[in-house]
Amino acid sequence: MRVNGAETPFAAAPGRRLSEVLREDLGLTGTKVGCDAGDCGACTVLLDGAAVCACLTPSVRADGAEVVTVEGLGALVPRLQRSFLRHGAAQCGICTPGMLVAAAGLLRGTPAPDRAEVEEALGGVLCRCTGYAKIVDAVCDSAFEADPGEASPGPAAGAAVGARLERLDGGPKVTGAEMYGADHLPEGALEVRAIRSPHHAARFALGDVAAWAAAAPAPVHVFTAADIPGENLFGTIPVFVDQPALAEAHVRQRGEAVAIVVGETAALDALDFAAFPVTWQPEEAVTDLSAPLPDLHAGRPGNELIRGVVRCGDAIMALAGAAHVAEVTVDTAYVEHAYIEPEAGTAWIDGDTLVIRACTQAPVMDRDETAKVLGLPAERVRVIPAATGGGFGAKLDLSLQPLIGLAALKTGRPCRMVYSRAESMASTTKRHPARMTGRIGCDTAGRVTGMTFDGDFNTGAYASWGPTVAVRVPVHASGPYRMEHYHAVARAMHTNGPAAGAFRGFGVPQAALVQETLFDDLARAAGIDRLEFRLRNALVDGDRTVCGQRPGGIGIRDCLVALSVAWNRALAEAAAFNEAQGVVRRGVGVASCWYGCGNTGLPNPSTVRVGITAAGRLVLHQGAMDIGQGANTVVAQLCADALGLPVGQVSLVDGDTAKTPDCGKTSASRQTYVTGKAAMLAGRALRGTILAMSNMGEDAALSLEGDVLRVHDGRGSRDIRLADLPVDAHGYVLAAEETYDPPTVGLDADGQGEPYAVYGYGAQMAEVEVDTALGTVKVRRMTAAHDLGRVVNPLLAEGQVEGGIAQGLGMALMEEYVPGRTENLHDYLIPTFGDMPEIRSIFVEKPDPEGPMGVKGLGEHVLIPTAPAILNAIRHATGARITRLPALPHRVLAAIRAAR
Repeated sequence: MRVNGAETPFAAAPGRRLSEVLREDLGLTGTKVGCDAGDCGACTVLLDGAAVCACLTPSVRADGAEVVTVEGLGALVPRLQRSFLRHGAAQCGICTPGMLVAAAGLLRGTPAPDRAEVEEALGGVLCRCTGYAKIVDAVCDSAFEADPGEASPGPAAGAAVGARLERLDGGPKVTGAEMYGADHLPEGALEVRAIRSPHHAARFALGDVAAWAAAAPAPVHVFTAADIPGENLFGTIPVFVDQPALAEAHVRQRGEAVAIVVGETAALDALDFAAFPVTWQPEEAVTDLSAPLPDLHAGRPGNELIRGVVRCGDAIMALAGAAHVAEVTVDTAYVEHAYIEPEAGTAWIDGDTLVIRACTQAPVMDRDETAKVLGLPAERVRVIPAATGGGFGAKLDLSLQPLIGLAALKTGRPCRMVYSRAESMASTTKRHPARMTGRIGCDTAGRVTGMTFDGDFNTGAYASWGPTVAVRVPVHASGPYRMEHYHAVARAMHTNGPAAGAFRGFGVPQAALVQETLFDDLARAAGIDRLEFRLRNALVDGDRTVCGQRPGGIGIRDCLVALSVAWNRALAEAAAFNEAQGVVRRGVGVASCWYGCGNTGLPNPSTVRVGITAAGRLVLHQGAMDIGQGANTVVAQLCADALGLPVGQVSLVDGDTAKTPDCGKTSASRQTYVTGKAAMLAGRALRGTILAMSNMGEDAALSLEGDVLRVHDGRGSRDIRLADLPVDAHGYVLAAEETYDPPTVGLDADGQGEPYAVYGYGAQMAEVEVDTALGTVKVRRMTAAHDLGRVVNPLLAEGQVEGGIAQGLGMALMEEYVPGRTENLHDYLIPTFGDMPEIRSIFVEKPDPEGPMGVKGLGEHVLIPTAPAILNAIRHATGARITRLPALPHRVLAAIRAAR
């Protein structure tokens, strides 16, 4: 075949996938594989000019054909990749090659497509990060893009914060050079595959595995729990560690691994994995909260893992005296993270150190937990994070790290493991399903008097992040509103369902459904406009939260006010449309959010190092994993401005545990705030050192010109010749390292304290159309106002809003993971191009006194109000009160009938 213009001989069995030939044989790893079923489109290539899924294309079809992969697009459509960078169309980047190739196929025949043509041509490629709008923008505008050779000068020194700066790590994402977990192919590596339980609960016994393995044409190793040299348990919170890396005799959830098989790929392919010698004794299993089951873990009676409580005032008394009281019970489903990159990684031995290169959101935690399982000191395990193709919380937990580590230790060979899509979906964590009941009361003027909240959150078979969810939910279930009388309880409950862990919001999106539904009920009962009702109750500076805290920089009222013009316009338009009394009805809904950034009342420090080498290279060591949200860029922007040098001069060193200090986990919207503040402090400290050396004042300007650091002000200039300075242990002649840990106060028995130092706020308005005959819902437009304190990077912030709304829309209308039934991306539905509405972002800047340069977090906030705003809009359109998610058509129809 002719690949990217070059004649390329290849040898393959006729039925072998073209994706395997390109990636494994030719090293063209820019072609990504997310499903091996043609569902995600990440593997899209051009075959004789037509876009095809390489994972579904037999290699024989490429014989004599012209094949173009992402690596060859520079010559074909030179401005397209540049346009993707400028528009922020690549976030995690795992879908980007497929998007680019599909777009290239379109642009060859239609050089100036409209949005509908782009959506049609790219409709077979899924993205979980962006919300699609910026991808469409990039393709439509690519014909007008500047010459790729014309580099943007970038913001000047001190002007990085607030600039629409392109992603600093974006280049490899659009060329196909980015290396994800499955892309590292060490020579001589063995493959690792897992034997997993098909049952939700079972006892098991292994048979003669040696005889089974002997059937392979080359040596094959089988490792079980008996081979694990350390403690065969891992988890995310030390006191709740409970999950085995390999089950010993009992599985508690479907997809749990009981053994790994290690060998050459050809040898593994020759084995009959269905005949692996294991005898299962299935047990009665319950995967939801509908029925009790025997205790899954000792010391957790009634399968209650933990409960969180926040109590202030007398909520029962306040409700009894309220003029209006509303009550609702809401049920939510398992929601799958559905990142396009299944878990993948490689392990090898370097001297006496085990090295693991895999996708992750928490490299230091991966190192420490893997070392414990494998019986190694932490300093003998090194984690080099691969580029991570989406995470959203699930890649905070260990997955394959101890398995590939065990294989490498036992065989002495590099070992590689790549989860299948079904394996990923069956074995990894989900958003907690919940059953929640709330009651809220208000007086005749619409002032909230009190609230109660009671929720059970299905944390599945193992703890994962269940304790975090149970503690965080009661703090947030009030929404960003004044409530003097409040009592909230949340319990994390075990079942035989998949372990439920972190997923963008840690339970707060579920809790917001209750509070925001009840606010609409009360507004109607009191005869008050729904937006006005929220304005009357919104927290302002000086107010006490339900935890007794008085945070600064409260921006929720500003966000609600920012929606007011659009709100009045949308209500008028919906009323005019509905006058026709047609089958399709329009509605408008609003919902709010607040979200505490970081751990709840617990330490969560970040440490950042910045240094300058003798050759004049400015290097930032920041271990905040960038999983698409932009940490590499925004942390660099904050550091560069604090230091006073252009951000374009910053070189990044990521979260390699051998090179970079611990910046904690990429979770809880903490990195821009916590790691960003550590970076700002490190930049300031280095600047202070430089100014002291040069005897210059605070207003001096810095410039780095080769190996000369120039410090100058209006009165004079001083050159520091870097080569003349001594080099420190890290290789720098000038350096600073700073740690920042948010000042919080732990919660007492009533949930009183200061759980977060910084909160972010937001409000969203949904405009929908509901077909009252079919029960289908189309979201027409979302208007999102979010308070970021200070917008570090508007381009990346818009991408976070649009991507978060896409996930919130999926949660509201289509996403429901059913264990054993929806373990692929054609039965489990996520939003596509055609599902997405127009999105308008409004950024409010009410600085937080604790945040770096006033900054607040954003990543999780943007998903929280979306689903309740959509549900409130459905009710406005039809009267249907949706109390079970997702709002599938049959549920919408049932609610419409109930409302009538």
